[in-house]
This record gives sequence, C-alpha cells and structure tokens, in this order.
Amino acid sequence: MIKKATLYYLLLLLVVAGPAPAEKYEPPTALEKEHFIFYFDNPRYINEAEVVLNRTRAWLIELLRDSLSYKPSVYIVESQAYFNDLVSGRFPDWGAAAALPGQELIVIKSPDRFNLGRPLSELLAHEYAHLALHHRTGRFPPPRWFDEGMAMFVSSEWNWSDNLAMSRAAIFGQFLSLDDIEMLNRFGSGKAHVAYAQSYLAVNYLIKEYDITAVNIFLDEIARDGSLDSALILAVGSDYKGFQDEFYVYLTNRFNIASLFMDTIYLWIFLALVVVVGAILKFRKKKDYYKKWEGEERYQSTDFDYGDPDNPEQADDDEPWRS
Repeated sequence: MIKKATLYYLLLLLVVAGPAPAEKYEPPTALEKEHFIFYFDNPRYINEAEVVLNRTRAWLIELLRDSLSYKPSVYIVESQAYFNDLVSGRFPDWGAAAALPGQELIVIKSPDRFNLGRPLSELLAHEYAHLALHHRTGRFPPPRWFDEGMAMFVSSEWNWSDNLAMSRAAIFGQFLSLDDIEMLNRFGSGKAHVAYAQSYLAVNYLIKEYDITAVNIFLDEIARDGSLDSALILAVGSDYKGFQDEFYVYLTNRFNIASLFMDTIYLWIFLALVVVVGAILKFRKKKDYYKKWEGEERYQSTDFDYGDPDNPEQADDDEPWRS
C-alpha cells in the first residue's frame, strides 16, 4: 500500500511540474562597425567577418564602380526559426545563407550549429556581392545568372567539384539555359549545383572575353530600363539569344567526355598522392622512434657489458669500476 501511494505522488508531481521548459532563444544585439552592423550569436566571428567584408567591399567598389556607402546588417544566427523569420521563410532547404537587398540584409546560419558546406568567408563575400549588385542596378534587378555568377566570382568559389558537375552535365545533356536559372530556388541540390557553376562560367566568360568595362555598360543599361537585349547589345554586340548561343558553344567546347575523364584522373592522382604522403610520414615517424629508442639504449648499462656472464647476479660483476 505504501509503495502504491509513493508511486501515485510521484506521478502527480510529474503531471503538475510538466516537462522542463525549453531554453528561450535570445536574438543577438547590434554591434555597429564602420561599414557594417553585426548581429552575431557568437562574437568570435566578428573579426573574421569584418576583415572579409571590408576586403570584399573594396573589390566590389572597383569592379562595379559604385560607392557602396550604405551599411548592411549582417546576421549569423544559431536558431533555424529565427533564420526563417529573417528571410521570411522563402528559402530552399539546402541554403546556408541569404541576401535581402531590399532590406540591405545578409543572413547566415551559424557554423556552430549547421554544416554550411562552404567556408564562412565565402558565404560572407557571396551574399555581400548580391547586395552590391542590386544597389548598383537600383529598381531593376540583374538576371539571376549574372547575380549568382558575379557573387561566385567575387567570393572565388569555383573548385574541382564545380568542374566535375559541369563535365557530368555536358555528358548527360543537362546544361541549363540562362533563363532557366531564374528558377534556381526551386531546384534540388544537384541541379542547383549546375546552375551556380554555369552562372559563374557565364560571368567569367563575359569578363574575360569583353572585360570589366563591358560588364559595367551592361549594368548601366540594366539600371536604366531593365532590358537584357539592349544591355547586351551595347556591352558585347549581341542580343540576349545571341549571347546565350555564344556562351553555349563555349560550354560545349570546354566540357565533354574528355574533360570528365581528366577530372576523374586528377581525382585518382590526388588520392594516390595522399596515400603516398601518408606512407612517407608514417615511415619517418617510425624511423624517428627507432632512433630515439637506440639512443636511450646507448646510455643504459646491462649485464652483457661487464663481468662474468656465468654469474651475472654478483655485485662485483655488475659494476667493475667500483672495485
């Protein structure tokens, strides 16, 4: 009877107390710098962010020929719910960061809680480039392929995986039209990877083939009336369709089955080098250990050095120099 009463009171206590309340999330407070306002859950990212953003700002002023005199707000937050609130929930699951040009706002998920897939420095530069581009063109936003491509160009994101993604896209006929990239936020992660890589290549092609002056003529015309045809005609001498056709020829020449084969060969060469270097380091470590071991033995006395081996336990035999 006593046991039943005890159990009853314990259950009653659990019902009354209820589950422990979840710790309430407190949004970060503002920290104003010369060119940015930071809202970081973890202040250890402040110095890195300020260095990266100031460097990116200087390069964007040179590239886009714009003053960038406004102060963006930059958030790095640990709460998924708060991140969703800041970006108004309109965001793909694979996304780690967002830029909201109308609010002069950058929002990034914290590396402390989320696997971002890319270094924080790249995300900061990438999102700031979005704000700068939209500031440059005003009420007429640049096309999505140019927006994403310039952001990748500024943040120096191109790597081997992008090269491989484009080679696969070439083999399986998965190149996108520049118009298709406007729907990027609706893509799955694989298709989005191709869209980002292709956007970078389009901007890189535009800069290398026609130089940065042509890019700024393009942006000037976008800012004036938003017309892609007139902007490209003035910048490169072709309308939108002509530029797409020209760029498509470049893609098909650069990426094909041969490029996929070479990318794969480079991967195996890299893995082989990793194995070889690992084996060399392991061998050197063992060699250093054996040298240390031999050195220690050299300074130790043994029964084999002195005395009568038939009577090794006699004191006079162990240390003859004492006699």
